[in-house]
Amino acid sequence: MITIDRLEPADRATWERLFRAYLDFYGRVEGPETYERAWRAFRDDTRLHALAARLDGRLVGFTHFLVHPSTSGPDVCYLQDLFTEPQARGKGVARALIEAVAAWAGARGCDRVYWNTQESNATARRLYDKVARNTGFIKYQIDLPPTG
Repeated sequence: MITIDRLEPADRATWERLFRAYLDFYGRVEGPETYERAWRAFRDDTRLHALAARLDGRLVGFTHFLVHPSTSGPDVCYLQDLFTEPQARGKGVARALIEAVAAWAGARGCDRVYWNTQESNATARRLYDKVARNTGFIKYQIDLPPTG
């Protein structure tokens, strides 16, 4: 049985292991301060939010998301990170996480939920094509140097 709820203090080590696996998938290496900062923000639950997916009570996935204003309508929700451990894939965990974020955002008056994925992420895109509409936008990015 899949349940979706908030991350609890006891989830810290498992969440970090899963988040590291997520970042590894995208070829990113982050220092311990990244995990500590994110964890504090998720526990605070004001600017950044997180939901946990549990399969038979065991943490097997997460999503991180945030709300931001839109110039052309109500606030929107950006689903920034979504990860399911490999052994739990194909069991509806990612779909349940996406649906939970959509319900959360809708209850707070958001106009839509959106996210990005790499074009080559065929496995995830098979699900995304079922639960959302590909808007055709292409992402551009400028990486800025660290400050202070």
